[in-house]
Amino acid sequence: MADLEQALAEIRRGTDEILLEADLLEKLKEGRPLKIKLGADPTAPDIHLGHTVILNKMRTFQELGHEVIFLIGDFTGMVGDPSGKNSTRPPLTREQVLANAETYKQQVYKILDPAKTRIEFNSTWLEPLGAAGMIRLASQQTVARMMERDDFKKRYASGQSIAIHEFMYPLLQGYDSVALESDVELGGTDQKFNLLMGRELQKSAGQKPQTVIMMPLLEGLDGVKKMSKSAHNYIGVSEPAGEMFGKIMSISDDLMWRYFELLSFRPLTEIEQFKADVEAGSNPRDVKIALAKEIIARFHDEAAAEAAHQEFINRFQKGAIPSDIEELEIVAGEGIAIANLLKEAGLVNSTSDAMRMIKQGAAKIDGDKIEDTRLQLTAGTSAVFQVGKRKFAKITLV
Repeated sequence: MADLEQALAEIRRGTDEILLEADLLEKLKEGRPLKIKLGADPTAPDIHLGHTVILNKMRTFQELGHEVIFLIGDFTGMVGDPSGKNSTRPPLTREQVLANAETYKQQVYKILDPAKTRIEFNSTWLEPLGAAGMIRLASQQTVARMMERDDFKKRYASGQSIAIHEFMYPLLQGYDSVALESDVELGGTDQKFNLLMGRELQKSAGQKPQTVIMMPLLEGLDGVKKMSKSAHNYIGVSEPAGEMFGKIMSISDDLMWRYFELLSFRPLTEIEQFKADVEAGSNPRDVKIALAKEIIARFHDEAAAEAAHQEFINRFQKGAIPSDIEELEIVAGEGIAIANLLKEAGLVNSTSDAMRMIKQGAAKIDGDKIEDTRLQLTAGTSAVFQVGKRKFAKITLV
């Protein structure tokens, strides 16, 4: 029983909700390897740390001896998941889906053990359904049930269109659980409706309904919005080690503990000790460095983590300028104002942002602070421009 409680504690770690935990406990007591399902539509080729929150939980199940099924939604990806969307999502072509699926497979193996991971494509059973099978599947739910979805409800109330095929998506995802006879399905909190649909369809098929485990959506670097490429607050698992290190070090001290909880593989007791040390006066920066090195070692290796740490020390603690910065040529004409130059180089979002950074002493030319907000630069100037701690560009004015 002690082993069972320990396993449950590992499974609970970082979860938002388990439906139903009593069912999961009964399944664990059976002593057989459970089928753990995670579905992902290959809608974009890059995986970021937000995606790995669920993959980390899959790894936990692997380490506990269960069968992990990473399901690539090559069929559902051509339908488009409406979860959390305020408009119809354009479906992908078959070619786009397959290309993205290949990169997904490569990236998930940075977390999951390839020898213990079963890869499936849901076109295997969804394509053979045909028109008759789709009609039978659709007959198992009502329009009223579909309209219980929060995103559908909001779109309908605001007069936004809902395409008929969007109603099919939760049914198709639920049918995946029937086809795989899954015991547990993982997903984000925004997937609750789809995950519970799997339970309903399994009941209709005479199967024991799956346990649903929902993982929280990881906040991005800003600590507010969920991590996503569109919000420009993400850390990609394939990014260079130095870039990953700098981004992790940029998060707030409070957000750091959230990242430890959802991204770290360290024992909870060790993380609690880190917290106690910081409360006792230790520098949280040192703890953040440990987190950054752990994550980088996972997606690169130990040597890359050490090199990224040293690069960070040289760049930010010793004021060194990195050697791999972008080189740009910008037309100066009869002269260009420093604020316009920084904006055109992509080092700031706007000229007002540039003025603010200059006044704060956060803008530099070849390591020297820019003092004059009205500085004009002419053709022939070539220097390294810096804004903040992480944005550099070598600019030649022509």
